[in-house]
Amino acid sequence: MAFRVYLSGEIHSDWRQRIIDACKAKQVEVEFVSPNTDHESSDAAGDCLGAETQNFWRDHKSAKVNAIRIQTAIQSCDLAIIRFGNKYKQWNAAFDAGFCAALGKPYLTLHDEELIHALKEVDAAANGWATTPEQIVEILDYTLR
Repeated sequence: MAFRVYLSGEIHSDWRQRIIDACKAKQVEVEFVSPNTDHESSDAAGDCLGAETQNFWRDHKSAKVNAIRIQTAIQSCDLAIIRFGNKYKQWNAAFDAGFCAALGKPYLTLHDEELIHALKEVDAAANGWATTPEQIVEILDYTLR
């Protein structure tokens, strides 16, 4: 049985691929799922519902369409990894962490020390906080062996 892990959060670094590659190398049986990580197509997810003249309504429709994938992935995962980067504020990742907490779904946060204060409530509800993708892999390996 493969463990299903949802990879949520920032899309501007290679953290997802590092986790996936290290799990393969260690032969950790994990199935990874993610939100749409292509920024342009994610922003355009609701465009099929009609053109909008205001960005608010375009973003609103796209967020709802994206939520189909995100909510389904979170509800069906065994564990979520929530990555917060330093460059951009990932409100979507904070929302995903809150959704996990509301569902009683285990999650780990992945972020640098500079974000400890800003994420104190998110981290308090998490099952752990890691600073590197390699630490995440070690937790997955431990959990599944």
